[in-house]
Amino acid sequence: MRAYLIQTYQSVLASYWFVPTIMAILAAILALVLIQIDNWLPNTFVGDNPFFYATQPDGARSILNAIGGSMIGVAGTVFSVTMATVVFASGTYGPRLLTNFMNDRGNQVTLGTFVATFVYSILVLRTVRDGGDEAFGAMFVPNLAIYGAIFLAICSIGILIYFIHHVPSNIHISNVIAGIGHNLLGRIDREFPDIADDDGGRQERDWQVPSCFRADDPNRKPGEVAYSSIHAEKDGYIQIIDKETLIEAAAGSEVIVRAACRPGVFVHSGRVLFDAWPAERVSDETRSAILSSIAVGTSRSPRQDLNFLFDELVEIAGRALSPGVNDPYTAITAMDWLKSAMASLASRRTDDPYWCDDRDKLRVLTVTAGFDEYLEIAFGHLRQYASSDTIAGEHFVNCLIEIVPACRRDDQRRAIRDQLDAFVGLARENLSGRSLKTVEQAAARLDRCLIDPEACIPRCRVDIRSA
Repeated sequence: MRAYLIQTYQSVLASYWFVPTIMAILAAILALVLIQIDNWLPNTFVGDNPFFYATQPDGARSILNAIGGSMIGVAGTVFSVTMATVVFASGTYGPRLLTNFMNDRGNQVTLGTFVATFVYSILVLRTVRDGGDEAFGAMFVPNLAIYGAIFLAICSIGILIYFIHHVPSNIHISNVIAGIGHNLLGRIDREFPDIADDDGGRQERDWQVPSCFRADDPNRKPGEVAYSSIHAEKDGYIQIIDKETLIEAAAGSEVIVRAACRPGVFVHSGRVLFDAWPAERVSDETRSAILSSIAVGTSRSPRQDLNFLFDELVEIAGRALSPGVNDPYTAITAMDWLKSAMASLASRRTDDPYWCDDRDKLRVLTVTAGFDEYLEIAFGHLRQYASSDTIAGEHFVNCLIEIVPACRRDDQRRAIRDQLDAFVGLARENLSGRSLKTVEQAAARLDRCLIDPEACIPRCRVDIRSA
């Protein structure tokens, strides 16, 4: 249930109706409050200054009609511009980026400001009375509320100026890539501990893993299954795996759960999602409780799917290097952020595969990825594109060079070596002559850096010559 609520909350925040609706409701409440205050105040409270002199009914209606009519017209224009921006961005940079633009709070607040001003003006307008008919009481002009409408109109003009600046800035490719890169680095910083931190007793929990979940179990007989498998009931992408719900479900039935899925994976009905041991403790209630820890949707979500952020940057770089676009410098920008992410990952530990309850008892074994897998997603998926372009190819190797100093283990450097060998092999098939030589020279520098990481750091060299 909690996973479904998280999924719903995320989809609501990414919608264009939620923020404008909340702002319209707040505007309606503000109108009711100011009108009630106007009803208590005497008409002379504004004083004798002509700038603040009380407005007559006809003048009040004209002001409110002008504000309300113009605001709904501008709101329609803003909505049209926003939709055109979303269509352009998703078509140019990739449909996966649609979520980023839908989540943009500036567009939502801009649309909400104009809608809220319109709602406020309409509600205040209906309270203006001429006083000619005894059935509706004496003349009433909500002067304080009209000042509020004028203030909202001035704020709306400021928001419109901001929106005119925000739209082109929002679709600038460097800002798009930087937004994804900052999100990716923030996720890595939050989810991956520093390599120098204590491992939290990971080695001490190894003994709690059941033998049936070990690949090297010598006692398991062929065809023997000691656990019970839990299958998917829906088709779609896993968007949320709620850690707390899954641990509570496993602890409630005194079982250990092994996950066979991770956020971002597409599952179909009947696919194995979890294995629970021991099998005799797995009841229908246990299955339902474990399945309630996941939320499945029609698309991938960046909330828990770190690979999705990598894929967005790879997609931008791949599109930029396609023959129809041929924009290597956009690809270079994307690779720079991928390089930064991999350098950050190199100095951190991978996810802890063990999830324990509050008694430090093992409850869940999760699917984790290592440095080599993330490197394959980030740069391995770009090999076929970058190996056909001299500029992108040289920068591809230079990015690997800059990752080397951040590596702390030999297996990380071996992963970079594997990427280099695979890339050079493709480059020799796609490039020739001087272009190939440029890439091979960069590869030679990476060879030296893998032997001596200090050689990766560029330093100023002073040539002192005698007089």
